Amino acid sequence: MEMQNIIVSYDNKRNHLDGVSTNIPKGKVTTIIGPNGCGKSTLLSVMSRNHVPKTGNVSLENKDLVHYKPKEFAKKLAIVYQQNEVPKDLTIEKLVSFGRLPHHTMLKRNDEEDTKAIDWALTCTNLLEKRAHDLEALSGGERQRVWIAMALAQQSEILCLDEPTTYLDIYYQIELLELVKTLNEVHGLTIVMVLHDINQAIRYSDHIMLMKAGHIIAEGAPRDVITKEVIKEVYGVEAIFNEDEQLGLYMVPIGI
Repeated sequence: MEMQNIIVSYDNKRNHLDGVSTNIPKGKVTTIIGPNGCGKSTLLSVMSRNHVPKTGNVSLENKDLVHYKPKEFAKKLAIVYQQNEVPKDLTIEKLVSFGRLPHHTMLKRNDEEDTKAIDWALTCTNLLEKRAHDLEALSGGERQRVWIAMALAQQSEILCLDEPTTYLDIYYQIELLELVKTLNEVHGLTIVMVLHDINQAIRYSDHIMLMKAGHIIAEGAPRDVITKEVIKEVYGVEAIFNEDEQLGLYMVPIGI
């Protein structure tokens, strides 16, 4: 996916994205990080066609996003939001099955393909044995995996995740990020996600975009992007960096 000179303004008072140009590398995990209000989720919304830029264009496989029909685009990209609301008495399997809608027409649907895709999505997210459970019986981490399973059932090539670890305790954060890693490395999905935790971004990303005030300040491999100088510029925080044989590179904030 390629973006050129993207400008987005909600209120005509300021640009939430101010001339953003970037490429999303295929087959990699890209993480967007930065302070609150810097434009992370807005950028993800532009990629998923939920916001139309004021100026600029976005293309996927050399085709402008505006030229994709809805079901055609849904087969290319799926997105999971931070918060989602559905009837609590809905079963896991029923919700996941909604991910198959882009593959249906009024005259045609393939039940065998649907079943295979749903079973695969539930297996990937470790929910196969809970397929008949209601959503209200699940923990927060399990519910987030259900939404990811629905996105996987779309069988899209790109999976976008908007702050997927928010409201989860550390166990479920790691569980979800390990799932992201598996989806990328084993199943070949291109992942784009918004995170707040810088160390998680370092550990689970191939490519990082660091944003501030509607601009991409730096992007590239985690080791090249997350530096003492950049963290001070973007967050206003002093930090030190250590490297461990098991953990790899990690950051420790020490003051302002």
